[in-house]
Amino acid sequence: MKIAIDAMGGDHAPKEIVLGAMKAAAEYKDIEITLVGDESKIKEYLTNPDRIEILHTDEVILATDEPVRSVRRKKNASMVLAAQLVSDGKADACISAGNTGALMSAGLFVVGRIEGIERPALSPTLPTIGGEGFLLLDVGANVDAKPEHLLQYAIMGSIYSEKVRGISNPRVGLLNIGTEEKKGNELTKHTFELLQNADLNFIGNVESRDLLEGAADVVVTDGFTGNMVLKTIEGTALSVFKMLKSALTSSFKSKMAAAVLKPDLVHLKSKMDYSEYGGAGLFGLKAPVIKAHGSSDANALYNAVRQTREMVAHNVSDTIKEVVEKHNSK
Repeated sequence: MKIAIDAMGGDHAPKEIVLGAMKAAAEYKDIEITLVGDESKIKEYLTNPDRIEILHTDEVILATDEPVRSVRRKKNASMVLAAQLVSDGKADACISAGNTGALMSAGLFVVGRIEGIERPALSPTLPTIGGEGFLLLDVGANVDAKPEHLLQYAIMGSIYSEKVRGISNPRVGLLNIGTEEKKGNELTKHTFELLQNADLNFIGNVESRDLLEGAADVVVTDGFTGNMVLKTIEGTALSVFKMLKSALTSSFKSKMAAAVLKPDLVHLKSKMDYSEYGGAGLFGLKAPVIKAHGSSDANALYNAVRQTREMVAHNVSDTIKEVVEKHNSK
C-alpha cells in the first residue's frame, strides 16, 4: 500500500509531517510512504528512511493562495504532485495538512470524482463525551447543497463509518433546528423524506446541542452549516481549556489543585482533540484524499496515515462507487 504525503503543507511542516510519517511507517509494515517536498528540508528530520522515499519539489501552495488558481498554475507544488501520484496509480491515497480549498481542488481536478457523485463532502470525525465520536459531513467542501447531495453524504458517511470505524449499521441523523419531522427549511424537509426512504439506518433529525452526546454516528448537513458547527465546537473547546487554565493558575491553592488534576486534564484534552481520530476525508473521489488539520503535529499526521490506511484496506472509494451506482440504477 502506497501513500503520498504533502510534506510542505501545514503550520509545522516539514518537521512534524516527517516525524509523523516515520512513526506511521514504523508502526505499519504494509505501507510505503512518498514524502513530496523540498528534499533538503525533509532530510533534516528523516532519521529513519525505511519504506519512505522523497519526491523533490521546491514549489508550495501557500495558505494565502487562491485554491483553484494555485492548483492550475502550480503544477509542481507538493500538494498537486501528491495528488498526481494517486491519479497516475503510483499511490493509493494522499494526505495534506495544507490549504484546504486547494486540496479539495486538487482532489476534484487531479484525482477525480466518482461517477454519480455530484458533490464530494469534507468529513471529519468529531469527539463525543463517551469517546465514540461521530462523522460530520459536509463541513465546507460545498457551501450550498441540494437534498440529493445530502442523501449522497449520508450514503458515503454510512459506508465509511461501517468499513473504517467498525460501526455496525451506523445511525444517520439529519442536523436540524428540532427533532420533529416537519422542522427546518425546505432543504432539511426534502432531505428528511429522501433519507427516510433510503436504505440507511436513518434515526431522524438531530439538534446541534446533542452532537457531543453521541446522538448519531453520522450527521449530515450542508457545508455552510457544517463548517460553522465544526468551528464552534473547536472554538468552544479551546475557550473552555483557556478558562480552566486561567482558573487553575489564579492562586497558590488552585495551582496545587491543578498539579493533582493535571493527568486527568491532559486525558480530557486528548479526548476532545478530533485530530486523534485522523483527518477529514474528502469523500466522493476515486481514491482517498485526507485533509489533516493545519496545525497537525507528528501524532495528528500519524493518525491521518492510520485513517488513510484503513480506507484503502477496506476499499471505501470502490464501495461508495458500487452503492451509488446501485442507488442511481433504481
